[in-house]
Amino acid sequence: MSFTIQNVLIPVEGGYKIVNVQVEGDRISAIAPEAPIIGDAIDGKNKLLLPGFVNAHTHSSEMWQRGIIPPLPLELWLAQLYDFAPLNPDKIYLSALGTAVETLLSGGTTVVDHLVLIPGQELETIAAADRAYREIGIRAFIGPLIQDESLTASIPSGENLIEHAPYIRSTAATLQLMKDAIARFHQPEIGINIILAPTGIQLCSEALFKGCIELSKTHNLCLHAHLLETKAQKKLAQEKYGFSSVKYLQNLGFLTSHTSLAHCVWLDDDDITILAETQATVVHNPLSNLRLGSGIAPIIKYRQAGVNVSFGCDGASSNDSQDLLEAIKIGSILHNITDFDYRHWITPRQSVEMASMGGAKGLNMGDEIGSLTVGKKADFVLYDLTSLSLLPRTDPIGLLILGRPTQAVDSVWVNGKQIVAKNQVKTINVDELRKQLFEQSQWIEERNSQTMNEIESHYRKVMKLET
Repeated sequence: MSFTIQNVLIPVEGGYKIVNVQVEGDRISAIAPEAPIIGDAIDGKNKLLLPGFVNAHTHSSEMWQRGIIPPLPLELWLAQLYDFAPLNPDKIYLSALGTAVETLLSGGTTVVDHLVLIPGQELETIAAADRAYREIGIRAFIGPLIQDESLTASIPSGENLIEHAPYIRSTAATLQLMKDAIARFHQPEIGINIILAPTGIQLCSEALFKGCIELSKTHNLCLHAHLLETKAQKKLAQEKYGFSSVKYLQNLGFLTSHTSLAHCVWLDDDDITILAETQATVVHNPLSNLRLGSGIAPIIKYRQAGVNVSFGCDGASSNDSQDLLEAIKIGSILHNITDFDYRHWITPRQSVEMASMGGAKGLNMGDEIGSLTVGKKADFVLYDLTSLSLLPRTDPIGLLILGRPTQAVDSVWVNGKQIVAKNQVKTINVDELRKQLFEQSQWIEERNSQTMNEIESHYRKVMKLET
């Protein structure tokens, strides 16, 4: 299968250029103004071609609770989330499809799904997401969200000694689950990858981290985790280790060039130096950090230190969306208030690079995706520059990143296969998906979370809030 996109606009240093882009099989074979037409000819006139973005951190199953969890900090928000998590693999399948559709239609060709598992149906949960991503054709990195400590362990104890109930699954059983998932679902040759994704220091033992590191080495898999999302987690690390959780992870060997870390809000300068030295990637999730009151990650400081940064939507009940362009816009301009020197602010072109190559590097895929380069995978997105939301004509990338694009994605290819055409997903029936999401849900105004009722008073006390 081969095709050529004719007369399409691409960014080059100092401006833009109109070229023909050839694709043979799943790779880009030529990019040049006079490249001959091979295979099917696709009209790229008045369109912008960019490498596909990476939705570098999300939790697809949260889609079932978007819009319903009230304004709460992460630790109490999680209680609400877990008390009402979907317990049906069919719902996992539908929400993974929904996450993929929204990612594709906002410029993403890759999704990192930190997948919340149904207790007792862990492999069925992974199978449901795997099925969804295979059917729609998006490149997917599925990181089953694993832990071996109970939710109350995520909150600092303060001056109180708290007994935590044993977690539902042992460390050994959790690592065996990951071995089974790797054997059954890891197929990078078709764009489906399993990654090792312990949720974070707040809910994972040293043994679980070490087990994940060993599996990563054995199978050449990426590592992924939450890191210092909230002030409570920073306090917890001091309680548990007496020093930074970043230093703790470095000592374990968890921080590598193929490790991506979601949030990274509460890091100090020494932590940032460690991330730069280990070449770990920070996944910036600005919308959920604002939604949950977690804070503003010091992204400009990360970039100045040489830390690789990418963007994520985070889950659809802490965002509550999977609009990647929205996350990129907010994640870029948010930092204009954190550094008065405007020469440090993130430009639209830098945002595009962070969203594409930044995400690719964090997944150890920088040589395969993330840029429009001959020999790389044909994972790219065609934007319609005649879309009303991208008019009148000024700077195409500026309009895309700083504006509010709606229905601007014309076409999407992953692995050389066209998944979106004329702003419509071709590989699945989106009308049927919409119908199923509607019929399997109901209008809700408020809910009573028993777990939150049990832990809220302790949380308020240890965080020194008024009772």
